[in-house]
Amino acid sequence: MKLKKILFAAVSAGAMMLAAPSFAATELSVQRFFGACDADFGTNTDPTKAVGECGIIASLINKFNADNPDVHVNVTTVEWPGYDQLTAQFASGDAPDIVTIHESVLSDYQSKGLLMPLDDLLKSVSVTPDAFTDAARNGATKDGKIYGLPIDSWTMLYHVNLDLFKQAGLVNADGTPIFPKSPEELLAQAEQFKQKTGKPYFVQNLANETALYTRNLYTYLFQQDSDFFADPKHVKLNTPEAKKVVEMYKAIFEKGYTTTDLDYGGSINAFLAGEGGVHLNGTWVVGDYNAQSETKGTALNKGGYAVYPYPQLFGGTHAQYADGHTWAVSQKDRTPEQIAAIGKFLKFFADNDFEWSRTGHLPAYKA
Repeated sequence: MKLKKILFAAVSAGAMMLAAPSFAATELSVQRFFGACDADFGTNTDPTKAVGECGIIASLINKFNADNPDVHVNVTTVEWPGYDQLTAQFASGDAPDIVTIHESVLSDYQSKGLLMPLDDLLKSVSVTPDAFTDAARNGATKDGKIYGLPIDSWTMLYHVNLDLFKQAGLVNADGTPIFPKSPEELLAQAEQFKQKTGKPYFVQNLANETALYTRNLYTYLFQQDSDFFADPKHVKLNTPEAKKVVEMYKAIFEKGYTTTDLDYGGSINAFLAGEGGVHLNGTWVVGDYNAQSETKGTALNKGGYAVYPYPQLFGGTHAQYADGHTWAVSQKDRTPEQIAAIGKFLKFFADNDFEWSRTGHLPAYKA
């Protein structure tokens, strides 16, 4: 009798296990740019051991999945910036749940009702906009509501090969680089650099590129106090201020003061190989370039690496182009579990903003 009871209990327990529903994690689709790096960081869950945008973003998402077994994030990596693909996904009704969008692009989707306002969701996970920097909060706010979780602010920078600047005689007594204060000084220093080093002053990605042109033009229009978006629906570029910028860059190109046939990846490789003095690129490469400068035998280790804002070349307001990255959420019907999972994801990135800032981007949160 005792044996029968034991067997009955075992069979009953097994039947209950079979009948009980299996645990299923809430699935979220996340789409991002920042490159692919699965070979190096595909399984890494320690962001402190990662470097660069791709390594850190991949490791952060890996850690989120590891720390939250009730949620599983499926990641799609798109070629930068991915907006053609995202627009097509919205048109077909197949947009990702969470997607990286620049602050400057949020309005393109928010104005069409495609993005979910995040104020209530962020409040539910104790993320308050008051904690954002002014730049991050302003960039993520459209029509009085938050439409993206800001994860950084960024700007364009002069990345400088100090060894070549020393060869060109363009350093101060303390070893810091000498920068121009006008378009005329820029052209004169670029000529001096070319004569002394045999290399172009600038390393630029001018092939298959649109963003760099825009950022450079806007920077120097801002420095002339040009109100080229007085009408927010129409840009006004047929102006004396725009002509000055175009003439400056035309001279840089024609006089051989810049690389001319490099795409983005090629420009990075050229700068790291010591093929020019100043790479015009953003905050996001600071971490990688600094690591190169600390590696023996590299061009940046030879004489040092420094990074500075674009110089003020015109007499107006001290200014330069700036933007920021956000996590935006597509507008669609969701279950409470899906909403809660998205809240967890956004909270995780808010809490780990410091790790992301190691890319060189400026933090989106106040200290």
